[in-house]
Amino acid sequence: MKKCAIAHTVWLVVLTGLLVVAEPASAQQLEPRAYSPSPVGTNFVGMGYLYSSGGAVTDPSVPITNIHARVNNAVPYYGRTFGLFGRQASVTLTTPYAWARVSGDVQEVNRTVDRTGFADPQIRFSVNLIGNPALTPQEFQRHKQVTTLGTSVIVVAPYGEYDSSKLINLGTNRWAFKPELGLSHPHGNWGCEFCAGVWLFTDNNDFFGGQVRQQDPLASLQTHVVYTIRPRLWAAFDFTYYSGGSTTVDGGAQDDRQNNSRGGITLSLPLAVGQSVKLTWARGVSTRVGSNFDTMGVVWQLLWF
Repeated sequence: MKKCAIAHTVWLVVLTGLLVVAEPASAQQLEPRAYSPSPVGTNFVGMGYLYSSGGAVTDPSVPITNIHARVNNAVPYYGRTFGLFGRQASVTLTTPYAWARVSGDVQEVNRTVDRTGFADPQIRFSVNLIGNPALTPQEFQRHKQVTTLGTSVIVVAPYGEYDSSKLINLGTNRWAFKPELGLSHPHGNWGCEFCAGVWLFTDNNDFFGGQVRQQDPLASLQTHVVYTIRPRLWAAFDFTYYSGGSTTVDGGAQDDRQNNSRGGITLSLPLAVGQSVKLTWARGVSTRVGSNFDTMGVVWQLLWF
């Protein structure tokens, strides 16, 4: 009986690491053109769907095999650009809804966990620092694209589905913040982007069993090579690397420091006036600890002034 209880506990701990892919504060996000210029007064609303499937890299001593997860995310969002002290700025609100199933074998006994509900919402504020002033739509059409430097901060609020009596949750019961700098350099139809940021987390003071869960900062680097055929018709090759994020539970350190990378492709296609659809695909390149997923997605967007 004691051996079975230990195996069950280990299994739940592994599941906690697997479901990090459902969190909007994941450093695994690949976001080309996150700092692309737009005229002030632009409104954009959209709906995204992301499907992730894969397993996890764990300690070989853990008696768990055949770990597999399927995570679905529906992601509605709204954003608007505006002028701030003569610079272009924007704000975007996202409210994801997720449903997930994770399964695996614990000492030849299969176990499965299902979760459905809202994940933590997030808001992103960005402002251009160098290279792109606040422009009206008419001024924007005449403006030549130049090298730009922007900054942003993402705030993830602890309002997703959470129950401290359950170890597996879609919400995280903590705040998360990601300050970031983004550099974009155009060269003809080509563009090169580089972003550097870090995720900062508050404590979860009501973790499973009344414990306190803490997480170290998680550094994130992204680079994108973008080829634009015409407005709203472009393709990007994406790569991200993230490192850190070790956790402790009631002061006990976990051997879960991340040192992982992902690569992917993004394709944007124009539809009717003001509409576009974006197709994404990404997979793990190297994974030290944590989830190793293939992710496919489609995002529809409507834009108006």
